[in-house]
Amino acid sequence: MKFHHLLFLVIVAAFSSCKQEEKSHQYIKFNNVAELYQFLKWSPENRFPLISAHRGGPMPGFPENCIETFDNATTYNPVVIEFDIAYSKDSVMVIMHDDQLDRTTTGKGPIGNYTYEELKAFNLKDNDGNETRFKIPTLDSVLSWSKGKVLLTIDLKKGVSCAKVIEKVKQYKVESNSIIITYKADQAKEVHQLAPDLMISASVQKKAELKRLNSLGIPDNRLVAFVGVAAPEKEFYQYLHSKGITTILGTMGNIDKSAVATPAKMVYYHLVNNGADILSGDNLQQASEELDKFRYNKKISSTRVN
Repeated sequence: MKFHHLLFLVIVAAFSSCKQEEKSHQYIKFNNVAELYQFLKWSPENRFPLISAHRGGPMPGFPENCIETFDNATTYNPVVIEFDIAYSKDSVMVIMHDDQLDRTTTGKGPIGNYTYEELKAFNLKDNDGNETRFKIPTLDSVLSWSKGKVLLTIDLKKGVSCAKVIEKVKQYKVESNSIIITYKADQAKEVHQLAPDLMISASVQKKAELKRLNSLGIPDNRLVAFVGVAAPEKEFYQYLHSKGITTILGTMGNIDKSAVATPAKMVYYHLVNNGADILSGDNLQQASEELDKFRYNKKISSTRVN
């Protein structure tokens, strides 16, 4: 009896410990594309600054471009998940940044040398090179997981078919939480012609670039403006905001390094205070703390976030 009683106590303690370690999730949910459009249409009353977790928000134990990592990111903040698509040998769209498997998986060589069934044999590694039990996800699995949880920014790397990605977005009915990343105006035009209802992230680092996109038939209300990896002048944010356009600032690299080196300066807080709406970077935990503080101080909330 004593043994069984002791075993019971051990099980209860372990269960309690697991429950204590569980984190709550902060999700973003849109029921239809109209709600997404309204959320992204910039106005002083409508503004809700967000973090875009670059490659999904990797950290120790959580590899980049991995569903488990995406899910972990939602325990820090309501997030945009940025991820990359590659092809397996048999043309399955999988989530991977590099052309080579070596850095982020237990595999070797080009990802295109392996069928998806063969890729399933490999485990993902975190950014410190430590092997995890997590696997390379497919685009199908990410789109299926994402609905009602996160906004997606889908990075179309060179060679990835816009049409095939858009076909998947429509198949999983995630138009209401997807933004397609484009790098050139002609690419943005292609996406808009294929799917006029989809939101597009396009590079807009000067007024002429916005005019070029408009001239190609892309209206302001389908654009999120990527303003680069160095903060522009406040006046440029104001110009874009006057057109109802939400902005994305890339903090990966120098800005993230500066924020880590000088946490007392509240770098992320001041960036959103200056006009950035979405911060895309690699420093999820610190950025989350500062955006939480900003939204609290400014009394910012949204019915789309829970």
